Amino acid sequence: MSELGFQLEVLAEVVLAMVLGGLIGFERELAGKSAGLRTHMMTAAAAALLVALGDVLVHRFDSRPGLTIQSDPIRIVEAVVTGVSFLGAGMIFRRDGKTGVHGLTTASGLLLTAGIGICVALHQFVLAVGVTLVTMLILRGMMWLERRLTARGTLDSGQETPGGPS
Repeated sequence: MSELGFQLEVLAEVVLAMVLGGLIGFERELAGKSAGLRTHMMTAAAAALLVALGDVLVHRFDSRPGLTIQSDPIRIVEAVVTGVSFLGAGMIFRRDGKTGVHGLTTASGLLLTAGIGICVALHQFVLAVGVTLVTMLILRGMMWLERRLTARGTLDSGQETPGGPS
């Protein structure tokens, strides 16, 4: 494959990661969360791009005569997880005078969105789409269930509930 063809393939992967991350972000927007559509799209895209660039770097330096390079692809994934974890930590907070921690769902959603971006970059398209769909089902389904349980008084209203600051 030509250099231009490879770059267009990576661009398509980044766009796919953005679309999948955007689906999760759209659900977060509907739920009124602080990290929504754009944040999730950018997180998935960044993860896909960084993994693809790791591949580019290895091939670029490995193809030079007389130069041997050892690479560990897991280190790129670790770097993505570290960066996204820092981003997610900014989403988590505790309300003054109230019990409970809020933002955990959003933070975990960002981490999962990065994982989806990594899947796309590694050409695991069925896995990426499947995880996106299951995530949407969990977020929407659990929101519906929590609302029903809260309305019936079964769920403690002090817990993090959908529509709250998670």
